[in-house]
Amino acid sequence: MSDRNRNQLPNNLPQLQNLIKRDPQSYIEEFLQQYRHYESNLQIFQLKPTQHSKNLAELVMFFCQVSQCYPKELAGYPQQLIDLLQRHSTVLDPDMRMTFCKGLILLRNKGLIEPTSLLELFFELLRCQDKLLRKMLYHHLVNDIKRINKKHKDNRVNTTLQNFMYTMLRESNVAAGKMSLDVMIELYRKNIWRDAKTVNVIVTACFSKITKIVVAALKFFLGTNAEEDDDSDSDSDDDAPNQRTLMMAQRVNKKTRKRQRKTQKALKVLKKDKKKKKAVSFNFSALHLIHDPQDFAEKLFRQLESSNERFEVKLMMMNLVSRLVGIHELFLFNFYPFLQRFVQPHQREVTKILLFAAQSTHQLVPPDIIETLVRTIVNNFVTERNSNDVMAVGLNAVREICSRCPLAMGADLLQDLVQYKSYRNKAVVSAARSLISLFRGINPEMLHKKDRGKPTEHSREIRAKEYGELVAQDFIPGAEVLKDQTGEEENEDSEESDSDDSEGGWHDVVHSSDEETEGKEDEESNPAESLTAEEKKARATAISQTRLLTQQDFKDIKVHQLSKQLEGSKSNKRGTKRKHVEIDDEKSGEVLSLNRIEGINSRPRHDKEARLATVMAGREGRKKYGSKKGRMNPNASTTNKEKKKKKPFMMVKQKIGVRVKTKRSFRDKQIALRDSLLKKQKRH
Repeated sequence: MSDRNRNQLPNNLPQLQNLIKRDPQSYIEEFLQQYRHYESNLQIFQLKPTQHSKNLAELVMFFCQVSQCYPKELAGYPQQLIDLLQRHSTVLDPDMRMTFCKGLILLRNKGLIEPTSLLELFFELLRCQDKLLRKMLYHHLVNDIKRINKKHKDNRVNTTLQNFMYTMLRESNVAAGKMSLDVMIELYRKNIWRDAKTVNVIVTACFSKITKIVVAALKFFLGTNAEEDDDSDSDSDDDAPNQRTLMMAQRVNKKTRKRQRKTQKALKVLKKDKKKKKAVSFNFSALHLIHDPQDFAEKLFRQLESSNERFEVKLMMMNLVSRLVGIHELFLFNFYPFLQRFVQPHQREVTKILLFAAQSTHQLVPPDIIETLVRTIVNNFVTERNSNDVMAVGLNAVREICSRCPLAMGADLLQDLVQYKSYRNKAVVSAARSLISLFRGINPEMLHKKDRGKPTEHSREIRAKEYGELVAQDFIPGAEVLKDQTGEEENEDSEESDSDDSEGGWHDVVHSSDEETEGKEDEESNPAESLTAEEKKARATAISQTRLLTQQDFKDIKVHQLSKQLEGSKSNKRGTKRKHVEIDDEKSGEVLSLNRIEGINSRPRHDKEARLATVMAGREGRKKYGSKKGRMNPNASTTNKEKKKKKPFMMVKQKIGVRVKTKRSFRDKQIALRDSLLKKQKRH
């Protein structure tokens, strides 16, 4: 480089930066000159940190870019920036503070700063009243912690940061606490900090004095389920190329065989990675990772009772308490009388409150407590003074509560509710019938004989459980339908002997029709069909204890158990309505859906706007007057009715009057005769 260009380098930092990265040792003097210039500007800036210094900002970014070229000379440079931000974080000029943070992020990406000290500093900077800065720090915190735990979990860094976040949540600063909580929730969603400690730190946020933090923590526990976890696993690897980007690159770039082979290979690798991720993913709900759910539910319920928050926040607290009680089968007896105060048809969001009442019931709650709640719902909802929809919602809520705690329903109350099966409204009838079908499956003895339905083998096996009763079986119910393993081994041995004998002997030729009939006979023959109840139990016990069951075996058992609900008993076996049994593989989740309460099988009456909309939709595609169909033959002659429409009115006026008189009903003739007689009487 010429001397002239070399003298211009101090004023051209981008060019000097480019040259230093290419050959650091040749430009050591220029670098030291800029470093002395930086120190003098830094001393001036520390006297007035609230002012913006353009020269210092450019020098800071310059040294962050070339820091890897002079590690000895810039050994203390990162700590200088950290001390500067710690000392003047709240009073710094926003642009200068943003520049210092960007420089530290650049140094961290190059591996020149330890993650613990920098991340703690950034968590402290979340207190600053700078929205753009907080947004940038949030993304860096999430991405940096994700990068640290990408190959293996760094427990030391994770523990330090979690403890620091715990202290941040307890501070009075709203922005810092909320942003710290958002970072933890995002890391949990991305499957990075998916451990019990993270969840229990978020538990403490539910008792914060700041409403925003409480709402964010409640939404985390209420919104984290298996479906969102599956989505989070797919979104956790943001940097990896997906199928859409690969196909777009193939479409845009030049079409060659080599590029096409590369794309196909990349798609295969991507497909394998997806299979691996699905196989290794363990989706646990956050509610299962809480250390002491009983204590958490009690504290949250006390906070709910004394809370002055708006009604939406109280609903979220009710929802979380009900889920905790239902999932962990907790004892919180004061919660049910608390809900009874809100169980009124005019109450806002009453269907959600009924949902919480159903979620919080389980078989270990004393039936007397739940029976009071059920009677309150029946008295307030299932009465004829209410609308049909209100009655249906009340019956649905009673059904969901009784499905979790059957002993809460008394025989007299059940008989009263069953009478609504012949009500005048379809929605109420459907809700009452669903209640009948529920008790047919759990305790048919509480119903009248006419409401128990057709007796089946399944209904004969049903026995109502007492309070706190657990049935510990030593066999798999329905395993008697499987074949014995000894019989299968004998069949295999016989096949082997036949194959040995067939080497030098005759070969039996079997017709295809014979195979079909034999296959049908094998399908129809059931080894457990002619056994008694004791023999079935002994056979199921023997099979369960002597062999390992496969997935197909469990599927056959499930088909057999479902067929018991469809087929009649031996004493009353006239036939079945359905011979084909469909297996529903979808399992109901641990959280109750609101559709179970609000699901009303009735069509609402159309208002005027809806009826007008259907009328206008029917007029589309036709003329202004006349029918849609039109004439089959446009050249055919017109009918007499159409000809009458074209005649002058005076020509058809007399015929219209005669036709009206002839088509009068007997009642109309009576009225006309009475009027004419009265008229004549007045004249005389």
